Amino acid sequence: MILLVAGVLLAITGLGRVAGAVRGKPVDVVFGLAMAWLVLVVSAAALAPWLPLNNHADAVAGLSSPVFAEPGGLGAEHPLGTNNFGLDVLARTVHGARTSLLVALVAVLVGTVVGGLVGLVSGFVRGTTDRVVGILSNTLLAVPPLILLIALGTVLDPSVRSIAFALSLLTIPSMVRLARANTITVAQREYVLAARALGAAPGRLMVREVLPNVLLPVLSLAVVMISVLVVAEASLSFLGIGIEQPEPTWGNMIAEGQGGVMEDHPFILVVPGVCLFLTVFSFNLLGERAQKRWDPRSTKL
Repeated sequence: MILLVAGVLLAITGLGRVAGAVRGKPVDVVFGLAMAWLVLVVSAAALAPWLPLNNHADAVAGLSSPVFAEPGGLGAEHPLGTNNFGLDVLARTVHGARTSLLVALVAVLVGTVVGGLVGLVSGFVRGTTDRVVGILSNTLLAVPPLILLIALGTVLDPSVRSIAFALSLLTIPSMVRLARANTITVAQREYVLAARALGAAPGRLMVREVLPNVLLPVLSLAVVMISVLVVAEASLSFLGIGIEQPEPTWGNMIAEGQGGVMEDHPFILVVPGVCLFLTVFSFNLLGERAQKRWDPRSTKL
């Protein structure tokens, strides 16, 4: 395994030097590969219902398939093997990506819209509204995220909508604080003060003058939060309080490796684990690149 990792690193380094020599300037090969992986995963997740994949969730139909079939490679009936129900691991990985990414994206969208708007209004209006919003956001931040998710997971139905709602609560406080801080800074700038002196309405000031300058830093944080929520959803599913079997997610697929299964059939855990790692790693790289471009102040902190 160590030799495999070392070989991959050497190959990436060599590819970077070759690409840099061809272009005449340094090339970030790791970032390029990460973006290629995200394009592949997102495309496969979006097209999953129409791809020619084997059975991924019908345990009854899986009775006619071999159990724990070893990966057969390209061209085989089960390229990445099957699980203990005879369900195809490749199909489950692709559909698991669809579920995990959908939950994370919906949660980030809700958290960004709600948290961004609340933070914008709070930072612009200030006064009592700002104090109340500050108390509520700090209250949510004071609760350990995993404890909050477990509590919500035991109360809510294990559906995509419920899990997305629970995960959005992790995103809202951070979005509120970031939007509020940027709003306070932007609201004191000369062009905003000049527009206010000319009689511009508060709503126009927020929408036309403040929002465009607050939006980009909030979006850069949203990209980073996608990777956080993918891990959070996988954690809930691994613990058995997220999306339930046989509907696949990367979390409950990794959980299938418990009870000594991994020792005998390591591909059961390795396939979803590697996909989860690469996806989170790629979203982190994309988020860091977005923060450097859209929120230069964050790189100085």
